[in-house]
Amino acid sequence: MKGILIFLVVFGLLVFVHEFGHFIVAKKSGILVREFSIGMGPKLFQIRRNPTTYTIRWLPLGGYVRLAGADDESKLDPGMTVIVQLNDQDEVVRIDASESDMPIEGIPIQVTKADLVDDLTISGYENGEEDKPVTYHVNHDATIIDKNKTELIIAPRDTQFQQAKVWQKLATNFAGPFMNIVLGFVVFLIWTFTVPGPATTTVAKVTPASPAKQAQIVPGDKILAINNHKMTSFQDISLAIDQSKGKDLTMKVQRSGKIKDVIVKPKVKVIQKQKVYQIGIQAKSDENAGVKLKRGWNTAVSTTGLIFQAVGNLFSHFSLNKLSGPVGIYSQTSQVSQMGFSYLLAFLGMISINLGIVNLIPIPGLDGGKLLLNLIELVRGKPISEDHEAIVELIGFGLLLLLIIAVTGNDIYRYFIK
Repeated sequence: MKGILIFLVVFGLLVFVHEFGHFIVAKKSGILVREFSIGMGPKLFQIRRNPTTYTIRWLPLGGYVRLAGADDESKLDPGMTVIVQLNDQDEVVRIDASESDMPIEGIPIQVTKADLVDDLTISGYENGEEDKPVTYHVNHDATIIDKNKTELIIAPRDTQFQQAKVWQKLATNFAGPFMNIVLGFVVFLIWTFTVPGPATTTVAKVTPASPAKQAQIVPGDKILAINNHKMTSFQDISLAIDQSKGKDLTMKVQRSGKIKDVIVKPKVKVIQKQKVYQIGIQAKSDENAGVKLKRGWNTAVSTTGLIFQAVGNLFSHFSLNKLSGPVGIYSQTSQVSQMGFSYLLAFLGMISINLGIVNLIPIPGLDGGKLLLNLIELVRGKPISEDHEAIVELIGFGLLLLLIIAVTGNDIYRYFIK
């Protein structure tokens, strides 16, 4: 149960941050955001703050941003009955198209014709009486209650995503993956303060009866060089000891301002069937905040580089085992959560950066595919036709769906059957 809850928090945070990126940039670009949802499925709660409706849904897996667009227009079919509310100027400001048993207060209209995109009008028969044909002008910022009983602002053409300038589209589509990458960097900057600082070349502890103890190395000694090779980090020291293969090492040590040479013979130890050479010292960590921040930043940068390499390798040597879907992420999250909070933070940072980079791949169905269409529009000076764009998106979504099914099946086999 604990693993499931942690997975829901991690997965929910990743999707929320991603969608928030799209949301905030779209709003700043003047694109109408009709709905910002946390969770999927049936609606649990909604609140509207002009012009966006914020909803919480029952299934706590991700969320979405509903931008005004040609594929999301509010349509009223001829013959259906709606309830309209008017303002003092006799403009429609609210439309109930939910066909609920408890409609809003207003005027029942049997629709004959409606245009909520360009003309902003509703025509029909008041109270269903054909001798009372009426036509009402719809306010630009009117709302409509859909069949799911979610109240959203209508989507006039001038507010739609397709009408935005190409740079606004680019920014909106890029913002989701970018926010995931930013989240990853932020998480690594937090993670670095949950673990000891970077190891230094100063000795913090000497194990009793160890080679270092026999060589009279004491806590506080600073190892300057090994076999005349300068040591700049504890990683250098560990590497020099491991490469010794048990041969004597001449260490230049600084103690109380004085420098002396000591001879140390590393001892071999078998760990998981691997020979490891040790001298029995622990390094002093550097707890300086600036040093820790630098480590967190460098870790995020190196992680980003490794993920880019992995994505490139995926295209050159494709394998389903190199991919993970929700099932794989759940299994990995559950395992990492048992290792401790710092491991979970590092995992979250890595997954977030990975999600951002993968979403930038120019494949239809991903944000990268949308960015590719935006770049084509930028070069052509005009967008590709909506029909062609819809075909590309449909094909891309179909291929992506097949990949998700394949990855999920492979994850189930790898983590729960094999």
